[in-house]
Amino acid sequence: MTSNTGSKLLLVAKDEWRYWLRSKLAVSVLIIGALLTLSSVIVTSITMMELSHTRHELQDNAEETFADQPDRHPHRMVHYGHYAFRSPSPLSILDPGIDAYTGNSIFLEGHRQNSAMFADQKQGTALTQLGSLTPSFIVQTLAPLLLILIGYSSVSRERESQTLTYLLSQGTSSTTLIAGKGLALLSVIALILIPLAIAALFSLHDGESILAILGFVLGYGLYLSIWALLVLLFSTAFSKNSESFTALAFSWILLCVVMPRIASTVAATSVPSAGKIETDFAVIAQLRKLGDGHNAADPAFDKLKTSLLEEYKVDSIEELPINYRGVIAKASEAELTHVLNEFAEKRMDTELSQTLVSRAFGWLSPMVAIRSLSMIVVGTSIETHHRFLREAETLRFDFVQGLNSVHVEQLSYQDDMNRNNDAQAAQKARVAAENWQVLEDFNFNVDPAGQRLQRSVSAFLQLALWIFILLIAIRTLGKRLI
Repeated sequence: MTSNTGSKLLLVAKDEWRYWLRSKLAVSVLIIGALLTLSSVIVTSITMMELSHTRHELQDNAEETFADQPDRHPHRMVHYGHYAFRSPSPLSILDPGIDAYTGNSIFLEGHRQNSAMFADQKQGTALTQLGSLTPSFIVQTLAPLLLILIGYSSVSRERESQTLTYLLSQGTSSTTLIAGKGLALLSVIALILIPLAIAALFSLHDGESILAILGFVLGYGLYLSIWALLVLLFSTAFSKNSESFTALAFSWILLCVVMPRIASTVAATSVPSAGKIETDFAVIAQLRKLGDGHNAADPAFDKLKTSLLEEYKVDSIEELPINYRGVIAKASEAELTHVLNEFAEKRMDTELSQTLVSRAFGWLSPMVAIRSLSMIVVGTSIETHHRFLREAETLRFDFVQGLNSVHVEQLSYQDDMNRNNDAQAAQKARVAAENWQVLEDFNFNVDPAGQRLQRSVSAFLQLALWIFILLIAIRTLGKRLI
């Protein structure tokens, strides 16, 4: 690019800005957009920081409360349970992702795998469920409208006002004219991204990687560039401002409103998932085949009983040096957990498959692409939620089996069997509270930045393809500009 061409580009961009500043609509849109973005960043940041502090505090309290329980029968502690809380990722101040729908804590107890609880959207009123003005929502949905309102007449107004022929006759090529208009729109994009980038940098204090921050800002830069190119394309293609605006408004509705919902519908239809009631009945049917872990006389455990008697070379379970009821509880929990994990993994595989089908629509809608990219890079995607469920389940199984080991080793079989005879027998069936130190510290962190960015490669490619196609289309139309 020669210096003369560069100066012409800047001249066209400056002229575009002068037009915008003279237009009350453009100035109003710029101010409203900037205020919305800035206010949403501040409000969401405060909210997520409070949530992070609260969940860390609740996690510590849950662990202390569990450890501070008095002397009890170990199986009582299995049912007393424990909580696992998921702390927000550092970048979730910009995109809470699916966290608002999936829940942020799980009650962990023996013999069951509970679902995550306290999802904001499930607890909110009908009004709050319409959508939150998070930074990601504003940039994904409202920022394209801002670009449309500002730039829909960029080229078409030159035709309407009869100035296009004059500009071209003065030596300004159509390519330079369109590029200059695009440069002005890119400067608007920079203004939109500044508060987003500043807020993202604050996440460095909470341990976020600069690599993830750069990927996040780059993704949104590519997304808004697509809309800037769409604005230029339609403004170049149509000779009237009204036609350009109508086409852009229709495109916004199609790409930002209709396509994401079509993607969700197609995903749910193409990868059907079993309903909760149907799944619950299937789980119950499988668990019935395992035997009742609360009943040491259940025939399902006869083989285990025989192997224990042979191992310890005794004739009855009363002669065993360990508590047979505890052994049964431990073995039953292991078998039960295996079955529950099979169903859980099947459900998560279905959810992931549905998500992947939905993400494929990023080739048809940049909105779908940036939404996927944003949640993946931030660490609020379905993959991160599934890892939270798996780690919480590992915590549940470990502490339950730890208590079952206490049941096996610290309580005699005879005292265990006589625990309901009287108050003194009940007291003898308790073990010391010092045995409750079976919990591992639970601190859930998002995946490393490199892994998140690797998952988002497909979304980056989708956005890049959109830019490539639009550049070719604009270049083709620009050559025909008269």
